[in-house]
Amino acid sequence: MKKTFLSFVAIAGLAGAACAAPMTFDFKDPKGVNSVMFTLDAHLEAINGTATGVTGSITFDPENPGATTGTVTVASESMKAPVLMMTTVMHSGGWMDVSKYPEIKFVADKLDNVKTSGDTTTADAHGAFTLKGVSKELTVPVKLTYLPGKLGQRIPKMNGDLLVLRGHFTIKRSDFNVHAHEAEESVAEDIGISFSLAGAAPHS
Repeated sequence: MKKTFLSFVAIAGLAGAACAAPMTFDFKDPKGVNSVMFTLDAHLEAINGTATGVTGSITFDPENPGATTGTVTVASESMKAPVLMMTTVMHSGGWMDVSKYPEIKFVADKLDNVKTSGDTTTADAHGAFTLKGVSKELTVPVKLTYLPGKLGQRIPKMNGDLLVLRGHFTIKRSDFNVHAHEAEESVAEDIGISFSLAGAAPHS
C-alpha cells in the first residue's frame, strides 16, 4: 500500500512538472491570418499597409511568463501598400530592397515589467530588431494571452494551446537606411508597427 502511494506521488509530481514545462509556440499560421500592420503618417498623405509572411517561434512558460524568449520574422516581399505602384517602389533598392534583404526580424531575449492577470501577461520585450541589414536594440511593449486547450477552436481537428501576441512600436526609417531624410513630405520618417499574432503549440 505504501509503495503504491509513493508511486502515485512520483507520477503526479512528474505530471505536474510536465505541465509546468515551457512550451514552444509556432507563429507560421496555417490559416494565413497572421499579419503585421505598418503606418507612415506624413504631411501630404498616410500610407497604411500589411505584411503577411510571418514566421517564428516563442518559448513560453505559463508558470513563469517573464522567462519568455523568441523570434518573429516577416518576409520583406510580403509587405503590401494599398496601391500596386507604392508596393513596387517600397520593394525597390532605394527603399526596402527586398531582393537583398528578404527578412525583417525581432529577437526577444528578455522581458521586463512583467505583470500577469488571468490569462494575460503584459511586459516590455527587449531584443534586436533587424531591418534592411541594420540591427538595433529595441524595447517593445507586448501583451501575451495564453489560451490552454483553445487551438482546436481556431483550427479544427487540432488539439493544443494558443498564445496570442499583441503590440505596437515605432521605428525611424533613417535608423535603418530606408531612404533616410528623403521624401519626408509624402513618406513619414516614423513607421508605426502593430501586430496581433496567434501561435500554436499542438499537443502530441
